[in-house]
Amino acid sequence: MATSADDVSEILAQLAESQKETDRQIRELGKKIRRLGDKFGGFTERLALPSMEPILREQFAMETISPSVRVKKGGENFEIDVLAYTNGDINKAMIVEVKSEVREESITHLVKTLKKFRTLFPEHQNKQLYGVLAGVDMSEEMKNRAMEEGLYVARIQDDVFEMDTPSGFEAKAW
Repeated sequence: MATSADDVSEILAQLAESQKETDRQIRELGKKIRRLGDKFGGFTERLALPSMEPILREQFAMETISPSVRVKKGGENFEIDVLAYTNGDINKAMIVEVKSEVREESITHLVKTLKKFRTLFPEHQNKQLYGVLAGVDMSEEMKNRAMEEGLYVARIQDDVFEMDTPSGFEAKAW
């Protein structure tokens, strides 16, 4: 049986329509995956806070600990997973970036945030500033890279985050 030009046109039209539907489904799936990733990131941040709070208070003498700090300046939005600071004799601030999987971009992002911190928070202008990269999944290579940048490192051990920076490590003051 021969296929007519009309049959071919109809098949192509159906194929084009089917492709549009597939494209729509892929876009929708992408949105769902992003939302799931955001939820997992939020879960990881909430997992870290109960562990990080005593570390920040006891090891670094932080008085104020604020999770999920958001600021918008100059048309840019910034989010800091945990901002901790203390005034007086110590006069320090710490930014904690929490990641489920630490990658090079995680380090770059934290360093960028540290560099912009004084512009974002002029009220903390005179504080020494330090960064902590807390990761659920962090390779030894990424740990070493973070420390090369002068960042403290925390990793999850037995369901809680613990500092994983060697004693004697000198973090960079930003």
